[in-house]
Amino acid sequence: MTASLAQSAVRTSPVRVLIVDDSPTICHLLTSALNEDPDLDVVGFALDAFEAREKIKTLKPDVLTLDVEMPRMDGVTFLKNLMRLHPLPVVMFSSQTQAGASATMKALAAGAVDFIPKPSGRDARTRAQTLCLLADKLKQVAGAQLARPQRRAAVALTAPISNTCRHKIHQGSRASPAIKRLVAIGASTGGPEVLGRVLSQLSLPECVLVIAQHMPENFMQAFADRLNTVSTLSIDLASDGQPLQPGHGYVAPGDRHLVLERRSDGLYWSLSQGDKVSGHRPSVNVLFDSLADQVPKSTLAVLMTGMGEDGASALKSLRSNGALTLIQDRQSSVVWGMPGAAAKLEAQDETLTAYDIAPAINTLIASLG
Repeated sequence: MTASLAQSAVRTSPVRVLIVDDSPTICHLLTSALNEDPDLDVVGFALDAFEAREKIKTLKPDVLTLDVEMPRMDGVTFLKNLMRLHPLPVVMFSSQTQAGASATMKALAAGAVDFIPKPSGRDARTRAQTLCLLADKLKQVAGAQLARPQRRAAVALTAPISNTCRHKIHQGSRASPAIKRLVAIGASTGGPEVLGRVLSQLSLPECVLVIAQHMPENFMQAFADRLNTVSTLSIDLASDGQPLQPGHGYVAPGDRHLVLERRSDGLYWSLSQGDKVSGHRPSVNVLFDSLADQVPKSTLAVLMTGMGEDGASALKSLRSNGALTLIQDRQSSVVWGMPGAAAKLEAQDETLTAYDIAPAINTLIASLG
């Protein structure tokens, strides 16, 4: 079972980083760049998985960067062994090729908490932005300790749902004659792994699922394809002007905002390249705000693990307008940024662990008959 993550205490010393990459050039580049941050301390680097295994024992890093493609043992195989024997927060440093994107999704499913795409070309500004983002992510995920949860059934039969939630979903209305409810999920750092777990348990007859996950454009199709393999729903990237169909799941494409539009003949998705909102495109706030405008009483919205505050204010708007709203709890979140911001706004009807989200949704939807 993939380890879950619980937030650790606030750090008082620099985060100890081990770099694992088969390129000495990349290792030296990352070492130099990350050591400029006083909150990070690169304790060493390893050129393959076997060297990494020994250095983890002797250097005791807090977090790893890990390449996907390496000689002797690939990054995904090494990661699976690491999560089984010596769990550590891992950020993948991934190629943007199609093969690299597919391998990165496998790494996230195997327990990596996040990834950064390697910059292509020699543009100094892009490289600097990538290294800055990597530094931020390493500091964020190093604040999460990995703890193995109690083993649970593949699909729980019950979930801790309040009477308020049960009453609220019954007060809602159908999104359309064909669509019972629209289930919307927003996530960022740590999202791909927990989304795979949630979707593998969801049963949503007559419903539509929509997901806004912060992720670079080149990785979105591989992400949607992976979710499709674990879900009973038919899941793919949303396209502009696409009608909503029950039993389908839609993922906001990379570098596009996804919004819901109501037309005379039904509900449709619309894509735009408007300004980033909360620092993101796609933005969870943009998606959730469109649902609040069009189908608030037909929406069940969930905000899960992620850095920042994206989705929090729109979740509050959804709740105020009759939607049923859930957030992931602190203990099971890689980073309790987005759901934590929502909690401060009292935007949620219920706070649930990652393991209870799917059973809760199933129970609530099933109660509608």
